[in-house]
Amino acid sequence: MLCQDIINVLELQSPPEYALEWDNVGLLVGRRNKEVKKILIAVDATASICDQAISQGVDMIITHHPMIFSKLKKVNDDTVLGNKIISLIESGIACYAMHTNYDTKGGMAKEAANILELKNQEVLEETLNGEGIGQIGILEKEISLKDLARLIKDKFDLKNVLLYGDAEENVDKIAICPGSGKSVIDVAIEKKAKCLITGDIGHHDGIDAVEMGLSIIDASHYGIEKIFMQYIYNYLKGHFPELDIDIADTGVPFLVI
Repeated sequence: MLCQDIINVLELQSPPEYALEWDNVGLLVGRRNKEVKKILIAVDATASICDQAISQGVDMIITHHPMIFSKLKKVNDDTVLGNKIISLIESGIACYAMHTNYDTKGGMAKEAANILELKNQEVLEETLNGEGIGQIGILEKEISLKDLARLIKDKFDLKNVLLYGDAEENVDKIAICPGSGKSVIDVAIEKKAKCLITGDIGHHDGIDAVEMGLSIIDASHYGIEKIFMQYIYNYLKGHFPELDIDIADTGVPFLVI
């Protein structure tokens, strides 16, 4: 099977035109006519993920976050990024990213909202053709923020979350924006969400949101977005059951203790 065959199926799920302007999605490294038998799925193409792919004889890495974000003037081993690119090319490994096109069309927030079993779902912030960033919906029953935090930890297998708000306050209308959600605070307030579940919330953004009537649960950037890996695994296996597909460990050098 060719790399392009896999790309065609991925882009049925998340067409590149749904990516935001600033993003860099698609085939970032490698040849479209590469024969692919083994795939590794990860959130980030870290050095350890690239090393794992090389050692395991992987033909293609599929990531959520693009390994290459901005323009490159040089590709050499003086930088971490350059070294990763060279290593993948030398090993004949393709690297494909589906970032905000997956966020907006076909995956991330909808899957996260479904995991929480939100009812009456709608897009939080529309970007194109009725699709967009985040989801908003209603919990089956009103619960306290403390219990919602526990639910998120359980559903997304997290050790800790950060809560901005009154732990005893009861909420039912929830917005969820996996990854970095500071930019959707205002729209969550406008749509009368009582709590926003997201990541990368700064101290001042969190306390300002609470003063405007929106509690926030920060589950970390990776904490929710890791659902990308299982989702894409299931999606590809449904189309290509013969492929050897692995889900990576985090590949991110952090540990909550």
